[in-house]
Amino acid sequence: MERERIAVVYGGLSHEREISIKSGYNVIASLEKRGSEVVPLDLKRSNIEKLLNIDADLFFLALHGKFGEDGTVQGLLELAGFTYTGSDSEASAICFDKEMTYRLMQGIVYLPEWKKITTLEDIAGWEIFPCVLKPTREGSSIGVMICDDLQALMGEASRLIEEYDAILIEEYIAGREVTVSIIDFETGPVVLPILEIRPKKRFYDYEAKYTAGMTDFIVPAPLDITIESQIKSDALNIYRSLGCRDMARIDGIVKGDRFYFLEVNTIPGLTDLSDLPMSARAMGLSFDKTIGAIVEAAGRRNRR
Repeated sequence: MERERIAVVYGGLSHEREISIKSGYNVIASLEKRGSEVVPLDLKRSNIEKLLNIDADLFFLALHGKFGEDGTVQGLLELAGFTYTGSDSEASAICFDKEMTYRLMQGIVYLPEWKKITTLEDIAGWEIFPCVLKPTREGSSIGVMICDDLQALMGEASRLIEEYDAILIEEYIAGREVTVSIIDFETGPVVLPILEIRPKKRFYDYEAKYTAGMTDFIVPAPLDITIESQIKSDALNIYRSLGCRDMARIDGIVKGDRFYFLEVNTIPGLTDLSDLPMSARAMGLSFDKTIGAIVEAAGRRNRR
């Protein structure tokens, strides 16, 4: 029996390249232990054409951020007729755009108050402080700022508007930060144990995410059974409504008896400090079994 040949695509062109490389190395090591023939591709501008010239049974996408998680690479692979892990190009594009995601989930789950801004004039009338500024299309909390007053808001917004086409301003919700990972199994999507994130900074920014010791993780999160059930129900609803597949991570804030949805990551980090593998371990799934489950989910789709 021939070994399955899996191309692992990592690196990429985004601000999250360094994290993607770590994810890619972990996936490669896991697949090699599985017995797969692995074809690694550190995707760069100089070798994009190689992507469509790889002979593989499956492409495992370990890319994060723009070009890798926003539907672009997915669209290229779809045009070539290749099978890959993760959500398709349409779902990826929707989930990567925070404003579009909010629009689609409005009235379905709880959201913070929010507004898209492209110029400083768009801030007129905003009166909710503290508030959060974030690029509409970015990951790993890159560019996210908390503003306590109008002066800070105008200054940070001016800087971000120069760098990004559009940004979101949204209500800062002080509560318990949680993340909900989902993996597709043969029986359907399964919610892994909910992970509570307790950063040692004001919020879970890039440094807190990827620096050992900067954040405490509690899994399973100590939640009342009613709110835990509600979070899991909301997470599955979000996952299905947005067309996610194979895996995803859904982030939000618990305040009182409400879960406020913030964003979806269609290619969650797979580093040693990443949330999805941590939640999987709490369910008894090793990293290797987690990667195997993702590969098998994509394989089932290919066979169908």
